[in-house]
This record gives sequence, structure tokens and C-alpha cells, in this order.
Amino acid sequence: MPLLEGLGPIWQALLAGCFTWGLTALGAATVFFTRGVDRRGLDLMLGFAAGVMIAASYWSLLAPAIELSAGLPVPVWLPPVAGFLAGGLAMWGAEALLPYLHLDAVDDTGGGGRGMRRGSLMLILAVTIHNIPEGLAVGVGFGALAAAHPSATFAGAVGLAIGIGLQNFPEGMAVSMPLRREGVSRLRSFWYGQLSGVVEPVAAVVGAAAVIVAAPVLPYALAFAAGAMIFVVAEEVIPGAQGSPRLATLGVLAGFAVMMVLDVALG
Repeated sequence: MPLLEGLGPIWQALLAGCFTWGLTALGAATVFFTRGVDRRGLDLMLGFAAGVMIAASYWSLLAPAIELSAGLPVPVWLPPVAGFLAGGLAMWGAEALLPYLHLDAVDDTGGGGRGMRRGSLMLILAVTIHNIPEGLAVGVGFGALAAAHPSATFAGAVGLAIGIGLQNFPEGMAVSMPLRREGVSRLRSFWYGQLSGVVEPVAAVVGAAAVIVAAPVLPYALAFAAGAMIFVVAEEVIPGAQGSPRLATLGVLAGFAVMMVLDVALG
């Protein structure tokens, strides 16, 4: 961690993006070891990731956006509200382009017909689209450190990356497991599962570079990332964890508390 803290924000964003991509690959790799998914464990993990992402969306993204907006020649509330709504609407628009499939697609038991193959392709595309704003959020979190604003903390950026990475683990499974049930080889199922996360390091670098080069857009970029994150949590992560709602709720509380400790106590 001290080594990562000593790097520049672009390198930090790249390594954090590789970390979240790695957890996608780790989730996809479960296809080598199991034929199914522990539903209760998955719900707990999704709930924990949701809690981390909700907390990080405020402390690591919205709070710095609000404070940075105080120095702009517009009402202080305008950049965070505009960015937040733009991020959520951008995700909504991306979802509208695809037949939406939730994470509980890992429980499907359909056959290997042509329809199922098209469904798996749509799932790969949907997960990949989700990973773009998640990578941007990681990059913006580290890029904000270059502004040296007190609300933009290294611990907050790391916590945000951890939350996104935890959420990516079941996403990797959600892609590789259905492919395997269709008769696709384990290696190819893993390959397509991890491939859905390869956009995150690229998006992280783009996000970090954008806020460094164009500092005035930083409040909007931070809030945009927060809006996209909250959309993903509300639309996919929490609904996907409702097989065991009490476990998922405990996971949300635990994840929120962990992120609060990371950002407030350590930051």
C-alpha cells in the first residue's frame, strides 16, 4: 500500500483498474472448480459490495464534488446534482440498448439452444458496459488526488476500488457459468468471463487523465461516477442479492461500515 501511495495518480488508477479486472477474472475462474454457485454466499458478497459502493459514492465522490463546487461561478449544488443525474441517466441509456439480464442469471438452468447462446452474448455485453463507468469511477477517485483537495483521500479511492472489485467477482461468475452450462469449454468460458472486465483498467486511466487535464470538470466527473455507481447498486447489485435478503442486508451494513472506517478513520 505505501508503494501504491507513492505512485502518480495515473499509475494508481491503472493498478487499481487491473485489481478490479483481476477480481472479475477470479470470479470467472470458479468455472474450473465448481458447477454451481453458493447462493447465500453470493448474496452476502453482493450485499457487502453494495454497502461499500454506496458509502464510497458519497465519501469518495459526492463529498469532494460538493466541496470543489464551492469555488466555481455556479450554485454550489449544481455540479454535483447535474453530474449525479447525468451518470445515472447514462447508465439507464446504456441499459436500454440491451435486453437486460440480472446477476441471478447464474441460477438459470436452460438448455443449450440458440436462444440461450444469444442470452449469454447479451449478458457479456451488459456486464462489459457496466464495467466502463465502474472503471471511470476508480480513475476519477485517484485522479482527484492530484487536486490535493482534503475530501479526496487515498483511503477513499482504495476503498472504492475494493468495493467495485468485490462486485466484479460475482459478475465474472455470472458470465462464465452460463457459458459452461451451454457446453462451452471451461477455458473459453473463463476467457469470456474475464474479458468482460478488461475495459476497467483502460477506463480507469481515461478517468484519471480526464480530471487531471481538465480540473474544472472534476466536480462534475466525481458526481457522474457516483450517479453511475448508485444506478448499478440499485438496478443490479441489490436486486441480484435477494435470494437471501437478510444476509444481503447484513452485508450492506458491514460493507458500509468498512468503507466508513477506511475513508473517515484512515482518510
